[in-house]
Amino acid sequence: MVPIFASFSLLLISSLFIVADCGSIGVNYGRIANNLPSATKVVELLKSQGLNRVKVYDTDPAVLHALSGSGIKVTVDLPNEQLFAAAKSTSFANSWVQRNVAAYYPHTEIEAIAVGNEVFVDPHNTTKFLVPAMKNIHQALVKSNLHSDIKISSPIALSALQNSYPSSAGSFRPELIEPVFKPMLNFLRQTGSFLMVNAYPFFAYESNTDVISLDYALFRENPGVVDAGNGLRYFSLFDAQIDAVFAAMSALKYDDIRLVVTETGWPSKGDENEIGASVENAAAYNGNLVRRILTGGGTPLRPKADLTVYLFALFNENNKVGPTSERNYGLFYPTEEKVYDIPFTVEGLKNYHDRRSPVAGNQPVSGGKGGVSKSTTGNTWCVANGEAGKEKLQAALDFACGEGGADCHPIQPGATCYDPNTLEAHASFAFNSYYQKNGRHMGTCYFGGAAYVVTQPPSAYSILLSLFNSAHIKLFSA
Repeated sequence: MVPIFASFSLLLISSLFIVADCGSIGVNYGRIANNLPSATKVVELLKSQGLNRVKVYDTDPAVLHALSGSGIKVTVDLPNEQLFAAAKSTSFANSWVQRNVAAYYPHTEIEAIAVGNEVFVDPHNTTKFLVPAMKNIHQALVKSNLHSDIKISSPIALSALQNSYPSSAGSFRPELIEPVFKPMLNFLRQTGSFLMVNAYPFFAYESNTDVISLDYALFRENPGVVDAGNGLRYFSLFDAQIDAVFAAMSALKYDDIRLVVTETGWPSKGDENEIGASVENAAAYNGNLVRRILTGGGTPLRPKADLTVYLFALFNENNKVGPTSERNYGLFYPTEEKVYDIPFTVEGLKNYHDRRSPVAGNQPVSGGKGGVSKSTTGNTWCVANGEAGKEKLQAALDFACGEGGADCHPIQPGATCYDPNTLEAHASFAFNSYYQKNGRHMGTCYFGGAAYVVTQPPSAYSILLSLFNSAHIKLFSA
């Protein structure tokens, strides 16, 4: 669907509000911070903003009690650390559902359970436990007669895709299809559930500023991009990413599975190398996304697929590790003041305008500190900066192996690249995996100053180069 821009008349927009089917906007309520308001105040904030869906990353009693009677629909999370227990023990699954779901429902309107989060990039090898855990949690819901009201799924990152460009060529990673995706999608079909997807156009734009238009990333007016595979024209990177997932499901004959975007957002602040992270761009992305979702219409590939989308995140979270952007995805400061002013409801959209700066900010960016641009990158590697300090290296390593999606299996105890068993060696392996996986693009070897690019093979890691150079490097975002 072509985004609706401020230049359209209010009359047309108002008519769209009235006649179009529309999606739904929710928000992720993360709490990796030490300065957030109480759960009771948070619920009042959600209600005051017209946000009637929230997703949390655990089942904290104070949060679930505060949400009781609020009318806000809730998605709770069974953490990755508990996947093994949930998969191996039906009694654990039964107890977990009784303690964390049945004890609060229906006064707290729990509508879904996210079993794990981005499990495929979890460095603790929990992938094989995912589907068994989902099945056991579902059976526990059946025992409590809650299975008709509460759906089960698991959020995947776009790194689960082998191909995402063009969207029509979307496909899942081959090694995940038989053991995970087919049984999971079959489970979702049997239980009437949906696939949860975390999609961040920011990451694709940040790494490809020379080929991706900022307007295309921010839902602004642009000429669009034609998919050579099916001839459809895309006017936003978000739509292109979502359709790549739809295409991947279609390739496995699961055209009937719905999709919910469980995370998407844009940071209002970033490190020097995090191109595009700004208050203006964050406001434009999230504000235009809200308009895109609430005024109805699906994607070019699925025009009738009205989406439920959860913005990431409610607050800036000051204890998150990784680059500066990780602590600046919030819609609100911990003081409950808005980081930028955007609406979350149809009514609020009537007075919404994307306030873009008159300064041009959509030119290709060349290489600079913290990265090497595509045009100047030859054979390059990303290594740890030993002077960054252990704490910074460990935080960056955790990010690379977790949310960053680096392949850290070879540096696990007993694996081929575990030795030398030093923080700097393991960090270099993880950083380089992340860097190579992202096509060696500018900004993917920085980690807040914990890494840097080298043009000669580091002798300490020369034995690893065959692994790095033989790895299939593929951009996971358009």
